Parts: sequence; C-alpha cells; structure tokens
Amino acid sequence: MLITLARTAFLYILVVITMRLMGKRQIAQLEPFELVIAIMIAELAAIPMQDRHIPLINGVIAILTLMFIQVTFSIVSLRSLTFRTLLDGQYSIIMANGKIQEKEMRKSRYNLDELLEQLRLKNVFNLEDVEFAILETSGELSVLLKSQKRPSTPQDLNISTEYEGMPSILILDGKVDATQLEKANLGEAWLRIELEKHEIKDPKDVLIASLNSQGELYFQPKDRLKKASG
Repeated sequence: MLITLARTAFLYILVVITMRLMGKRQIAQLEPFELVIAIMIAELAAIPMQDRHIPLINGVIAILTLMFIQVTFSIVSLRSLTFRTLLDGQYSIIMANGKIQEKEMRKSRYNLDELLEQLRLKNVFNLEDVEFAILETSGELSVLLKSQKRPSTPQDLNISTEYEGMPSILILDGKVDATQLEKANLGEAWLRIELEKHEIKDPKDVLIASLNSQGELYFQPKDRLKKASG
C-alpha cells in the first residue's frame, strides 16, 4: 500500500511540474496539439498508478518525452509562422461587416447554435450589433461590436483621466508583504498606523489590503474580526 501511495504521489508531482513547464494556459485556451498532449500525459500517469506491475520508469520516460515534444513544438512555432499555422491552424472570420459568412462556417464546421451561444456568453444578444466575429484557433469567439453599439469610453466623451496603475497588495491573508511596501516607499509602521485608524491593531486580522496608484488604501478585515466588532 505504501508503494502505491509513493508511486501516486511521485507521478502527481511529476505531472504538475510537467504541465507547469509546458506553459500557463487555461483548458479552454489550449491549442489542439496541446490538448492532445495533456490528455496523453494524464493517461500515461494513470496507468502506472493503477498497475504496480508496470515499471514506474516507463511512465516517467513517456511523460518526459511528451513534455519535450510540446516544448520543442512551442519553440519552433515561435520562430516559424508556417510551422505555427500548420500546428495551430488559422482563425476563421465567422461574421464580417455584420454578415454571417456561411462558407467559412461550413469550413469550420461551426453551426448557428454555437455562434448564438458564444455571442450570448459575450453579452451580445442581437446579431445586428455585431460587426465582426472571429473564431480563434482555441475555439474562443472574439467579437467586435458596431461602433454605435460599443460602450462609451472617456475618450469618446472627451474626458481626461489620470494614470491608473496596478495596485500593490500589501497584506494577503494576514501576512504583510514587505517587498510591496518597500516598492511603494512605505514601511510597516505606516501600515499599522493606517489600520489603527480603523480600529485594527494587528495586520493578521486583515484578509487583504491593497494600495492603488493614487495612494489610497483599501482593506477588508477577516470575518472573525467583523463578528467580534459586531
């Protein structure tokens, strides 16, 4: 039993490391060859877990081989447009200038129900609002609305806006990030003073705290502190 546990733990760690080395992608964003390799790796890991008579090294070699193939293909596709097109395919323009492209839909084996469903997922319920709809190689639908149907932006209204950068996370689950404080040219003493203004004596009682580019501090206490104060 201990051997089975050890084999399972080892293969789990190996698969996690392998998937991390293959790159950061969500399942829905995987290209076809990436999805095939991911499925094969899962199968190859499951076989030695289930059958102790199969040498563990067989599964390890197969998994590492697939990882090598995937990484190699990714590197080559970065350098060669032809190889990338052959491997990933090309996007398909499903709607152009507000018109559904029937020929392109047949070529992509993409039906109207799928089109309407993906448009609804983009909060588009009226076909008349769409200027272009592009089916990406990952299967995701990119939508460009007609200019009259797009949400207004400050630029459209001639409103000037201030620069808005990424907020700095100063506290995460009660732990102070000294690195982020240093980047903001602040110290933990300043943070404690700001928290004490809101009757919070210890950063451990804070679930999350962030500082925006305007120097404004946002924080949320943990539930136990809310209950105690309530």
